[in-house]
Amino acid sequence: MKAYRARLLRFDDASGQPLYDEDGLLVVGPDAHGQAVVRAAGAHAALIDRFPGVAVEDLRPRLITPGFVDLHIHYPQTDVIGAPAAGLLPWLENYTFPHESRFHEPAYARGVAEFFLDELARNGVTTALTFATSHPASVNAMFEAAQARGLRFITGKVLQDRHSPDGVRDHTEQSLIDTEALIRRWHGVDRLGYAITPRFAPTSTPAQLRGAGELAAKYPDVWIQSHVAENLDEIRWAAELFPDSASYLGVYGDFGLLRERAVYAHCIHLSAADRALMARTGTVAAVSPTSNQFLGSGFFDYAAADAAGMRYGLASDVGGGTSFSPFRTMLAAYVVGREGQTKPGLSLTPAQLWWQHTAGAARALGLEGVVGNLLPGCEADFVVLNPQATPLLARKTAQAHSLDELLFALIVLGDDRVVERTVIAGR
Repeated sequence: MKAYRARLLRFDDASGQPLYDEDGLLVVGPDAHGQAVVRAAGAHAALIDRFPGVAVEDLRPRLITPGFVDLHIHYPQTDVIGAPAAGLLPWLENYTFPHESRFHEPAYARGVAEFFLDELARNGVTTALTFATSHPASVNAMFEAAQARGLRFITGKVLQDRHSPDGVRDHTEQSLIDTEALIRRWHGVDRLGYAITPRFAPTSTPAQLRGAGELAAKYPDVWIQSHVAENLDEIRWAAELFPDSASYLGVYGDFGLLRERAVYAHCIHLSAADRALMARTGTVAAVSPTSNQFLGSGFFDYAAADAAGMRYGLASDVGGGTSFSPFRTMLAAYVVGREGQTKPGLSLTPAQLWWQHTAGAARALGLEGVVGNLLPGCEADFVVLNPQATPLLARKTAQAHSLDELLFALIVLGDDRVVERTVIAGR
């Protein structure tokens, strides 16, 4: 066992409210299976006598928080970040698809996977739900890299058998055979999980979506991930291709792809009936504010989602998203809370924003109590943040008189320089 003394942030499981100790102690050690987990977390004075002889690393005045959970990101788009485009569909055609076509090469995929995981670690992200490409080699490369680092990590082969160029378009029957083979090879191995991954409804035939739904029923503990209602042109296209479905979201429901552990990115242009359907089926939204602003897609409506009882969490959506940094994502989400809402001027608190990128995102993934938090029994994934990482941040945080003021200063002024250490499974 080892203990860390620092400012300490975690969240109450039931309410999502922050639990904070100005002088805290985090104790980590192996569980009965040898997995590094949180053994205790709380005030230093209340806990220290319970652990005589345990080495304590004093990190004050640093802040220990749960590792960030990114609910939607594309590892093959690492080199597409910052590409200029008029909107979503031209961006896919001119940048994303040409770049993704290279991922049939295992060596190329491995190189990008390693760099991508380095970036996640540098920014304090310890778990991610990640798109690969339509090539099985891209999935194997990412799982191999994540496994070597001991990550709690989820990815899957993209399904796209139409309306896609040569190089990324797959074949219906083979794509489903490949998906099942990858599930059997990787899902549940160490800390890895598989996600059935239609790119989005317009790039899959009904036969491919039907097959994806059959696999989702056969393997109920795997995840499902895709995109929905991001862009108005995309919505019109989906309506033309699936005229019998009640809505774009309804397309996925018609093929058995709405359920617990199903995560859909964006969810901007949804009707009240769509939001009720998501809440009823346990389907969750990955809120991607930097991507939505960059591509001009619109704003996620927090007030409407809350009224419907939807679950959601934050996501970077690199490469449509403009940064790997959770601080940039949280700041963008704060701005979104002020725009495009059914209740104008919504003000998301700093603690609410942080929860959406940690424990809230873990809950959305069905991993509540596993990652995204630092309560006893949680896996020991955490970050050590330095509130004095830059002169301006040091000046601002020195004036913080509350947890909200400290967290908001980090959200507004922080970047990867704040992340002093990223700890994965206690290492």
